[in-house]
Amino acid sequence: MAQQDSDQQESVEFIVDTEDCEERERAHRERGTSRPITVVGNPVLHKECKDVTEFDDSLAQLIDDMFASQRTAEGVGLAANQIGVDLKVFVYDCLDDEGVRHVGAVCNPVLDELPAERRVLDDSNEGCLSVPGAYAELARPDYAVVRGQNAKGEPIAVQGTGYFARCLQHETDHLYGYLYIDRLSKRDRKDALRQMAEREPRYPVVAND
Repeated sequence: MAQQDSDQQESVEFIVDTEDCEERERAHRERGTSRPITVVGNPVLHKECKDVTEFDDSLAQLIDDMFASQRTAEGVGLAANQIGVDLKVFVYDCLDDEGVRHVGAVCNPVLDELPAERRVLDDSNEGCLSVPGAYAELARPDYAVVRGQNAKGEPIAVQGTGYFARCLQHETDHLYGYLYIDRLSKRDRKDALRQMAEREPRYPVVAND
């Protein structure tokens, strides 16, 4: 995706992703097919994904499949490489700290750099469908803005606070080859992998060869 200039970025209004959440999520899910989740160690998770350049029916089907897969795994966000697809797309169905539900999809996401006064860190627990059964505290800003495109290629901006802000940062990280455990200390990363090894995933996963 070509880099948007700053004027174009500033002109994009935040999307409304809190309306008709149940109906929109169900429609995606019912059109989609659930796929197994790739787990840490799979090469597709550890490199930057390709930009989305074609906003067509196959992209729409991918987004539907991602919503179906996310629901099967009982997740709140899912990146395309978590079902083995090398494209910069993520979907989300996530509550913020006020209990407001947000549902949507973002292609080619880029996180805004926050000014210092907005960088209030929250060190809550974080988990990942690609590291099943493991959780660890990770400090992230409690506010996030992601800019990208919707399924039609139109520019969009999404903002989130609290848990939803964490979700936006977590999923964008995925598409650039980072799992949350990559941001942990060596000791905490080792502990997260130990937790994963000790627990059976509660949803279908792709075994690493």
